[in-house]
Amino acid sequence: MPTPSDRGVPPVDPAIEPIRVLRPRRTDALAELLKDLPPRPAVGYEPVVLPGRPSGTEDATEELPPVRDDPRVRDLPRGRVPGLRRTAVAAAVTAAAVIGFGGALLLTDRTESTAVAAPRPSATAPVAPVPTSTPTPSGATDPDGAGTLREGDSGPEVTDLQQRLRHIPNVYDNGSTDGTYDATLAAAVARFQLWYGIRGDEDGVYGDDTRRDLESRTGGG
Repeated sequence: MPTPSDRGVPPVDPAIEPIRVLRPRRTDALAELLKDLPPRPAVGYEPVVLPGRPSGTEDATEELPPVRDDPRVRDLPRGRVPGLRRTAVAAAVTAAAVIGFGGALLLTDRTESTAVAAPRPSATAPVAPVPTSTPTPSGATDPDGAGTLREGDSGPEVTDLQQRLRHIPNVYDNGSTDGTYDATLAAAVARFQLWYGIRGDEDGVYGDDTRRDLESRTGGG
């Protein structure tokens, strides 16, 4: 078995090329056979006579007039019918008028039936006496409460108010406790109402809401 002298070098042999075998076609024998065939006779066609026009057809046939394009139809937008919008508007106006007329008739009938059904007062019906209000003396009731104190009042209740306000920081510092409700005390009461969000009494008036809040902060009276 032959071995190559050098294992790393492949052996150099001539490459094997594919061989294409061409076989010539025998067309000459076929041509010889076609020559021996007899010629075919020419095929003829039989003439066909066309039927003539029936008599009287031209007289009975009328030519239709040519169709002309109407420029008005051509200019209309696609999908719209001429006069449809006016018809719809007229129908809507008519329907609204009919509905309004029917509503007016119904309202008139209902008003008349109500007027007929309502009983008329008799001439002999007793007349209810008109209540007369008796005037009350001014100052009898206070809108802010029974124990309301305002500017111009005096007494031990004013002294108690002054003492309580002195316990609230920066409201009535070093204020007088002489028992007189003066402008300084009214300003202190208004300041206390503003700072602590009291809305039930007038500004500067010591009413029920102001009294309740002040007593809750300085101890019950």
